[in-house]
Amino acid sequence: MEEIGRMIFAKVELKINTQKGNEIFLLKREPKETDYDKTVLVIGVFHGDEPDGEYLINRYLSEKNETKNRLLFIPCLNPDGLANGTRTNANGVDLNRNFPAQNWELGEKNEYFGGDSPASEQETKFLVYVIDKYKPDLIITLHEPYQVVNYDGPAKDIAQKISEITGYKTEESIGYPTPGSFGTYCGIEKKIPTITLELPEKSDKEILYNTVKGVFTYIQESF
Repeated sequence: MEEIGRMIFAKVELKINTQKGNEIFLLKREPKETDYDKTVLVIGVFHGDEPDGEYLINRYLSEKNETKNRLLFIPCLNPDGLANGTRTNANGVDLNRNFPAQNWELGEKNEYFGGDSPASEQETKFLVYVIDKYKPDLIITLHEPYQVVNYDGPAKDIAQKISEITGYKTEESIGYPTPGSFGTYCGIEKKIPTITLELPEKSDKEILYNTVKGVFTYIQESF
């Protein structure tokens, strides 16, 4: 497959179509001749108005790199929102408030609307399935625009390492309530180390990639 004008060196492991007919891909890269040590899942574009994660993942996968770990990537979880330039998906749901965490709640229908019920959206169902099937040892989601390393669950040491790589400060709390959030569902309740890497707003893509590439190198070589 080809994205952003580059060939992608990864296997298409799974794909589904969204309500609007756009595709969501799960891509895999793993060691060629040895068993992998750990599984890491990296996710871009939870919110359609935060597009840089897709660019960064696809650019990394356009380079041939050896890895000791099994690396899974969802470059764009919300292609309908990306096409519309909206935070929410085609149903007006904020995917990062739609997970079946204990603190999910039915809220107002605004840009933070968590859906009519937990995991009501097919994008959410797909991601829940991926997590249950592949059991990642670490999850990283790429967001914008706060330029911090937020973490949930047993991820403090990993967050500190990523902070050292990027120069972004660590934050255990993003500073406002997030009922039904992915971090609560995976990090706090499932005990999977979960990093929300908040990228800076409107960054030069070359500078941004050179920063985030260090994180990708860490998960392929050192984690």
